[in-house]
Amino acid sequence: MSKITLLIHCPDASGIIASVTSFIYEHKGNIIYIDQYVDVENKIFFMRLESEFANNAEISVIKEVFRQNIGDRYQMTWQMYTAGAPLKMAIFVSKYDHCLYDILGRYKSNELDVTIPMIISNHENLKPIAESFDIPFYHVPVLKGKKEKAEARHLELLQKEKIDLIVLARYMQIIPPNLIKAFPNRIINIHHSFLPAFAGAKPYHMAYKRGVKIIGATSHYVTEELDAGPIIEQDISRISHSHSINDLILKGRDLEKIVLARGIKLHIARKTLVYNNKTIIFV
Repeated sequence: MSKITLLIHCPDASGIIASVTSFIYEHKGNIIYIDQYVDVENKIFFMRLESEFANNAEISVIKEVFRQNIGDRYQMTWQMYTAGAPLKMAIFVSKYDHCLYDILGRYKSNELDVTIPMIISNHENLKPIAESFDIPFYHVPVLKGKKEKAEARHLELLQKEKIDLIVLARYMQIIPPNLIKAFPNRIINIHHSFLPAFAGAKPYHMAYKRGVKIIGATSHYVTEELDAGPIIEQDISRISHSHSINDLILKGRDLEKIVLARGIKLHIARKTLVYNNKTIIFV
């Protein structure tokens, strides 16, 4: 039995759902999940569909027939994925370890359907963590005036292992344009606030001075505009005047771990669809 996941967006029109579901039926598929949404203001149709095929259908043939009979007719932008090998995920880190520990713990408990061929860092501080989980660790310094060398090394490592997804687990460097272009909507970052707010090195100190009543975290895809990529997941924690800066930091780190993990899971499950720098999240 083979399984496909289909993600679609296109100009809204009558008959789209009927055409897609009929196509699955005609190719002896059984739909096990379907969800759709219409952006009424912009007249854009979005859909996510999962289906199973009793026979091991040739995915390349199905894709081509779908493109000819349906995709082109409705001017669709679409992706069709098979339930094959787990995605290969690389983790970028600097010195903070809380997100890395959380991801690796979930990975070892089979909560994340991925393989992790490498951990890359601009510092060596977290190498012992990688070694304790038996994951190769690569120290790639990002030095002033020599950032192109680091970028070339990153691309070399990622391409060698055929990485599908990059996760920035509090990686404190700006991702260069060439790397972003090589992995469009496949680099997930965790930001220590609701975006855009309290940017900088000491967000919790700024939040404390402002007397905020909530703090938050945001996972998003990386684009060339810093911290302005499509948002995948967000969450908050309520605080009061009785909380210290250290309380905010600890609560914030808990949020970062949870929100980053949710973002990773949504991407792995093919439940995110990016359109015009925002995401449609299917549940």
